[in-house]
Amino acid sequence: MRSTRATAALARLNERSGGRHYLMAITGSGLFKLRERIEGGDQQRSGALSLDEFVRFVDAMGPQKAPRITKNEAEFARQLVRKPRA
Repeated sequence: MRSTRATAALARLNERSGGRHYLMAITGSGLFKLRERIEGGDQQRSGALSLDEFVRFVDAMGPQKAPRITKNEAEFARQLVRKPRA
């Protein structure tokens, strides 16, 4: 299904955003809109966007997760730092 990427991006946003709840609406022309559920109903958060634009927009919203770094990656990054010349 075409909207699977959009649905996955929306699920990630809802997971990151804590108590807020976001919804996706698909227009008749196949464009996507982002809405936030609030007490009085839904509030529009974006205009009509294509699939790629929608996924980029949703991924940029809300708090971002810090990437996981393994011990090996941290050690490698530490070794890449240049040492000052004596």
